[in-house]
Amino acid sequence: MAGGLGWSRSMGIFSLLCAGLLALSGCCGACGTGEGTAGDMSAGECPCSAGTSSGECDDCSVCAAATAQSEAAQSEAAASANEESNDEPKADSQGGRKVSGPLSFTMKGIDGKPVDLAKYKGKVVMIVNVASKCGLTPQYKQLEALYEKYADKGFAIIGVPANNFGNQEPGTNEEIAEFCAKNYGVKFDLLAKVSVKGEDKCELYQFLTSKETNPKFAGEITWNFEKFLIGRDGQVVARFAPRVKPDDPQVIAAIEAELDKKP
Repeated sequence: MAGGLGWSRSMGIFSLLCAGLLALSGCCGACGTGEGTAGDMSAGECPCSAGTSSGECDDCSVCAAATAQSEAAQSEAAASANEESNDEPKADSQGGRKVSGPLSFTMKGIDGKPVDLAKYKGKVVMIVNVASKCGLTPQYKQLEALYEKYADKGFAIIGVPANNFGNQEPGTNEEIAEFCAKNYGVKFDLLAKVSVKGEDKCELYQFLTSKETNPKFAGEITWNFEKFLIGRDGQVVARFAPRVKPDDPQVIAAIEAELDKKP
């Protein structure tokens, strides 16, 4: 018993030391741990002391170990969800509507006008929560390039601004739209800012993260730029972590495989 208590006490002290290191580093949290803050970071800059020259927080030495643990935990949770749930998502009812997939919802566009996501059915769609002041914000460039390359083949991207992580999307919808157009020439669709995590989570992300409605790819959003890929049949076919870049070979392969399927 004494040995067990000593071990627990040691692990507790170790955890506190790790948390202290994260706080002192000023880490933006783009590594996916969610422990850091953006501070006064300008768009695209990584405030981590070990940030890369590109400004994108890909190799933060302070958070590398914590990131590995986070990814392992997510993989274990996903495996557990697959074992405990059926392969087919369960239909739900929202406000009298039958919800059979993530494209069953009506959202507001960045301009405030209603957007019926059903208009994307038959296309291959990437839904990604975005932010303007994150270490991963440069992914906007890769997302736009991806959209321009495959748009005429039936590919669409829906950017979903959210301020859930490190206060990295504090602006108004108008400011977000201006930022995206000015800095990255974004032409893919953007929705109005919503919450993608917590008690005020919007309906779309309730569906995407619930084991009941999206058993294969459920789980809370971990950081900005988490990506869901929707097939031509309107169902989620893949999910990619924030640090997986839009032009990563595995992302490209998944998109092309779905585009090859008949509408």
